[in-house]
Amino acid sequence: MRTLLAMLLIAIALACGVVMASAERLPGDGAQEITMKKDARDLSRSGHDIRPLSPEKVAELARRLTPDQYRVTQRSGTEPAFCGNLLDNKKSGTYLCVVCGLPLFSSDHKFDSGTGWPSFFRPFDRDHVAYVKDAGHGMERVEIRCARCSSHLGHVFEDGPAPTGLRYCLNSAALDFLEKGQPLPAASQPVKTATAYFAGGCFWGVEHRFQQCPGVVEVSSGYMNGTTANPTYEQVCEKGTGHAEAVRVVFDPARVSYRQLLDGFFRMHDPTQLNRQGPDVGDQYRSGIFTADPEQLKEAQAFKLALQSSPRYAGRTIVTQIEPAGTFHPAEAYHQDYVERTGRACHTVNPWPEVLGTAREAAGSGH
Repeated sequence: MRTLLAMLLIAIALACGVVMASAERLPGDGAQEITMKKDARDLSRSGHDIRPLSPEKVAELARRLTPDQYRVTQRSGTEPAFCGNLLDNKKSGTYLCVVCGLPLFSSDHKFDSGTGWPSFFRPFDRDHVAYVKDAGHGMERVEIRCARCSSHLGHVFEDGPAPTGLRYCLNSAALDFLEKGQPLPAASQPVKTATAYFAGGCFWGVEHRFQQCPGVVEVSSGYMNGTTANPTYEQVCEKGTGHAEAVRVVFDPARVSYRQLLDGFFRMHDPTQLNRQGPDVGDQYRSGIFTADPEQLKEAQAFKLALQSSPRYAGRTIVTQIEPAGTFHPAEAYHQDYVERTGRACHTVNPWPEVLGTAREAAGSGH
């Protein structure tokens, strides 16, 4: 049973991309071990606020639930098979958490499992579902909960269809259904985001450091502000395209400002190195800020000027290029989330505890 559970958790991690963090560990059938909790994120990959709600807030939201909804979501209850009102729902739309409104599943991923409960083969967003070890009822299962309010949803099993092979078994009482075309409630909407572009040497490390910033929704590595259309990594490395290794940062301006991103960017790398960063040499490793609009251009120029005049750069010249953003060409898949996937560190340092005054632990710096 322990081996079967480990295989199930591995399947969840691989098929759904669940990123695990330190928590209770379960041994697998080999050297591999995985954990039951995801890395903490403030914003999901789809841009929703998934900061955990306080017990007081959850209790307030739960007061408007029906007795069945309360029993299922707050007391980990299970509704009788073939009795849920959403089991035979064939409409297109989104299934929301009945407590906090977070989008959990889509009709695009719903299937008839024959089990008597609504079933899906993947979540709406992998960050919206949390996994918890459930050893009740004389068996070991994996419970699924809403990542934001921790309400009980159901369980996940390894007997679903392709492409994931998983079956997310849900209680109808844990869900609200919103038909396609209907406006999303405020609690179900993603945050309003903005986009910024930075180049500071090897994009692996720059991407990783921006991913650590609270308020950043998504970071992608790519190539930009060169002359070659659709460049490849090999072409960029040959130094004939003019492209810089850059990152696209999607962020929530209500939680982290563009100025704070600028501050962190200048702290995470050395902007006085011309066409290089640490051991990486070439114009593709240049320091650059590629602005998305005139306001960003003005703010970046002013920030660089003030920084150059500060004692911090006395006797040194900041060579960071600041220019309007051209086309962002996403890098090959193996470059995305490189540090997160491989654990290899890069030459950047974590600036956010100093910039934002956070207590978030800084990851170790590399070569």
